[in-house]
Amino acid sequence: MDTVPPIPAPVLVPVKEGGDPFPVRRIYCVGRNYADHALEMGGDPRRDPPFFFGKPRDTAVPGGGTLDYPPATSNLHHEVELVVALGRGGSAIPVESALDCVFGYAVGIDLTRRDLQARAKEKGQPWEMAKGFDRSAPVSPIVPASRCGHPRSGAIWLSVNGESRQKGDLSQMTWSVAEIIAHLSTFVTLAPGDLIFTGTPAGVGALVKGDRVRCGIDGLGELEIALA
Repeated sequence: MDTVPPIPAPVLVPVKEGGDPFPVRRIYCVGRNYADHALEMGGDPRRDPPFFFGKPRDTAVPGGGTLDYPPATSNLHHEVELVVALGRGGSAIPVESALDCVFGYAVGIDLTRRDLQARAKEKGQPWEMAKGFDRSAPVSPIVPASRCGHPRSGAIWLSVNGESRQKGDLSQMTWSVAEIIAHLSTFVTLAPGDLIFTGTPAGVGALVKGDRVRCGIDGLGELEIALA
């Protein structure tokens, strides 16, 4: 008799300063939400409507740590991002009430197989294998909004082996957190447990085996990964 596979274990992200861990339902990502990054990627920095892509929830790596360099790429890139954790959801959420959906915030890294992404763009193909591969979404413990508020400014940065790579400010985001939530909810029904990676500032670059990555956002702490 065939045996039904067991239900996969939930992906749980720790909540800073105690409390129950945050169970991840879905991971959404915003593309090119900083003008300087849009320019370095060859895009248009104007305030066009945001676009979104996703990662499977089990790509999340709570707390970071040591990761294996992924297969099928020779051009793995780092992208440090503000991560929004939702405690409430809905569809067609008004901008004015969107922040009421936020449970908290974290620091994340959107790891990208840039060579695969470039080939997919050239052929008009989906990005899934460039963005949604195993362990491609390290995320720090979540700081509840009741403790940190809703950050609209503050340094966001990333270094590799002690060398500064990315440095920006949350105030440089093209679309605010409230606008991102409102716009995304016109496409899908958001729900508690959703994570939204909100885009990265300029300075993205390649990583190799042995690199140690450290990143952070003012008021939210830091996140570290190492590539084996």
